[in-house]
Amino acid sequence: MPTPGERPCLSYFPIHDESNGYPATAPRWARIGASLKSIVHLDHTDRMPLITPEKRRRGIYILPNLFTTAALFAGFFAIVQAMNQRFEVAAVAIFIAMVLDGLDGRIARLTHTQSEFGAEYDSLSDMVSFGAAPALVVYEWALKDMGKLGWIAAFIYCAGAALRLARFNTNIEVVDKRYFQGLPSPAAAALVAGLVWVVIDNGIAGSDVRWYACILTMFAGISMVSNVLFWSGKSINLRKSVPFIVLIALVLAFALVSSYPPGVLFGLFVIYALSGYVVYVLRWRKRRQRPDAKPVAEEPRAADTPPE
Repeated sequence: MPTPGERPCLSYFPIHDESNGYPATAPRWARIGASLKSIVHLDHTDRMPLITPEKRRRGIYILPNLFTTAALFAGFFAIVQAMNQRFEVAAVAIFIAMVLDGLDGRIARLTHTQSEFGAEYDSLSDMVSFGAAPALVVYEWALKDMGKLGWIAAFIYCAGAALRLARFNTNIEVVDKRYFQGLPSPAAAALVAGLVWVVIDNGIAGSDVRWYACILTMFAGISMVSNVLFWSGKSINLRKSVPFIVLIALVLAFALVSSYPPGVLFGLFVIYALSGYVVYVLRWRKRRQRPDAKPVAEEPRAADTPPE
C-alpha cells in the first residue's frame, strides 16, 4: 500500500482472480481493458432475435392483395381526375373501386388466403378510395363555393369514414356478421359518387345542387358512425347451389343497371342507406307497442349452486 504523501500507483491494487490471463501484479488499466474486451466479445447466440426466421420468411398472398391494390389505384385515380375537373370519370372510378373492394374479401375467403396484412391493407385502401376520394370529389365539384360550410361537410364525411373503418377493425370479432354497424364506407361513397354522376349526366352544374350535395355528404358521414344496423350480405354462400330463378333475377338486375347506370346505381344505394333507418324505426315502434310484462322474480340461489 502507498505510504502517506506518496502518489498511489495502479499496480498496487491486487487482484484475486487471474482468469483474464493477467497476473495479480499487472497494472489496473491492463486488467480493466481485459475485462472490457471480454464483455465486448460476449457470445449473444443465446438471445432471442428481434424478428423470428418464420416471420422473416413469411410472404403475402398475391391474389386478394392484387384486387386491393387495384381498388386503391381506382381511388387515387378518382382524386387525380377531380383535380383535373373530370368529375364524371372520378365518380365512375369510385364505383370501380367499390366493385374491386367487394371482390378482394370474398376471393380471400374462397381461396383461404386471409391474413392480418391483407386486412390492414384493405382498411388503408378503403380510407383512400371511400374516405378521401369522395370527399375531395364532392368538394371540388359542388362544395367549394360554399365557403367554410363546404369543407366542413367534406371533413365530416372523411372523418366519418376513418372512424367507421377503425370501429369495424376493433369490433370485427364482436358484432353480428349479418349486419354492419353503421353505413359501410363503400355504400357511403356510392351515395356521393352517384349524386355526382347523375347530376352531371343530366347536364346540371354542381353549384346548382350544392345544398343537396352538402346535406347528402353530411348524411353519409354521420350514417357511417351511427349505431344503425345495415344488412351486410355476408350470409350469402356463393358455393351453395341456388334455384334457376336466382340466375334469371341476376340477369334482369344486370339488364336494369345497364339501362341507365347512373340513376339505377344511385337509386339502389339511396334505398340501401334508408333501409337501415326504416328497420330501426320499425323495431323501435315494435318495442314501444309491446305490452309491458312484469318480470318474474327469480328464487334466490346459492353461490355454489350451478345455474340450470
